[in-house]
Amino acid sequence: MSTTVVQAAGGVVCRPGPADLTEIAIIHRPGYDDWTLPKGKLDPGESAEVGALREVEEETGLKCTLVREAGATRYVDRRGREKIVRYWIMWPVSGSFRPTVEVDQMRWLTVEEALEVFSYERDRDLLKSIPGL
Repeated sequence: MSTTVVQAAGGVVCRPGPADLTEIAIIHRPGYDDWTLPKGKLDPGESAEVGALREVEEETGLKCTLVREAGATRYVDRRGREKIVRYWIMWPVSGSFRPTVEVDQMRWLTVEEALEVFSYERDRDLLKSIPGL
């Protein structure tokens, strides 16, 4: 494992769903063929909050507002680097999804549905740890 620690940030983008259930946005990345939360590496000098909002907008097309910090995940990425991703609960305020080379699909799912669809246990663990979802 490399000594480099990759700092990243992302969002648990929420909206009211049917039957008073919260829905969250999850994305599909064709390059990894996975379903996960929107996230990405921070730019040099960028705060985690600003990076989380930027990455969510880049990957989902949604401009969001931060609600509160949701927690973090820590894992070794495909290049052998330790990666720490901080997440925020977010509410969308404008925009709409548009497919890109990096993200070709976005789905709004209830928390229970997302837990079934996620590709990574770390996403499930994060979602389960957030009070009030």
